[in-house]
Amino acid sequence: MTKLNELSPRAGSTKERMRVGRGPGSGKGKTAGRGVKGQKSRSGVAIAGFEGGQMPLHMRMPKRGFNNPFAKQLAEVNFWRIEQAIAAGKLDAGKPIDGAVLVKSGILRRVKDGVRLLGKGELKAKLDITVYSASVAAKDAVEKAGGKITLTKPAPAKA
Repeated sequence: MTKLNELSPRAGSTKERMRVGRGPGSGKGKTAGRGVKGQKSRSGVAIAGFEGGQMPLHMRMPKRGFNNPFAKQLAEVNFWRIEQAIAAGKLDAGKPIDGAVLVKSGILRRVKDGVRLLGKGELKAKLDITVYSASVAAKDAVEKAGGKITLTKPAPAKA
């Protein structure tokens, strides 16, 4: 059995780094592969995207889209994943299911701003589930299986 202090990478899997500016015999001496003179031959250069004073391409392109700062980040869960957990004995279909139960059973990593139930897969179990929102197909499938779905998403305000 190998010990931690005896571990080494496989032969040929790693390469020594190139040491530049170490004499003509190294193959990268004198100018160290940077050419002769000019801004790029000096140290401290950061000119990616700079076009010599001309308006850079990334600034000439029009802006598009919109990032909503108030958008909810929802954790999505499908029926096939819930059924898989029930079959594995990680989730009890007889008890009420919510975000905390889904995280505890290992179906979700975190709840984020809420859980959205999606209808991919087949639902066999009768579930009493509480989620932030659900797709129309998911609602229909839960009710068809004889279960109950509770949505915590506030109803849209009527103008």
